[in-house]
Amino acid sequence: MIHPDTELRFINKAIGYGVVATRDIPAGTITWVLDALDREFTPSQYDQMPPIYKKLLDTYTYRNNKGHYILCWDLGRYVNHSFKSNCLSTAYEFEIAIRDIKKGEQLTDDYGYLNLQEPFRGMDEGTERKVVYPDDLLYYHQIWDADIRKVFGLIPTRKQPLRPLVNEPTWKTVLEIIDGKKEMDSILLNYYRGS
Repeated sequence: MIHPDTELRFINKAIGYGVVATRDIPAGTITWVLDALDREFTPSQYDQMPPIYKKLLDTYTYRNNKGHYILCWDLGRYVNHSFKSNCLSTAYEFEIAIRDIKKGEQLTDDYGYLNLQEPFRGMDEGTERKVVYPDDLLYYHQIWDADIRKVFGLIPTRKQPLRPLVNEPTWKTVLEIIDGKKEMDSILLNYYRGS
């Protein structure tokens, strides 16, 4: 489920629609949680689908570390790519704002950690990276981990409307990491290594 202080808006002809903050969302806020209404499709289920459904899944899903296709039931499926994303996925089935997101700003992900099947050229944002590759997690996980660590300790200090969707064992782990009792797992755990 995507953060409730968001809405779908038309961005422009090149991008199409995107998820935009309707209020300021501070760094350390959980912006998305995998929830019980999100659908998971195995590669076998995907292979048996008619082309029209495959096209939809290719557009609106990400793949988890098992290679399963995850289709968000809500606006989460409209979060756009950015090489300067303001949200990052964690190893705990939730995403976090890695910097303050202002009202009217898009929530964005770096699709490099979504286990894409084909590379694609992103919009030029003045970054060194211009293309998202299926194995980007192997090369950028340490950078993304560092960005997550910078704000992870803020999680309990922020208003967290999605907290009820984070299961208790995961929440306990989050607090143990913040208390220094555990190491934070790397985003690299999300990487699908293939069959």
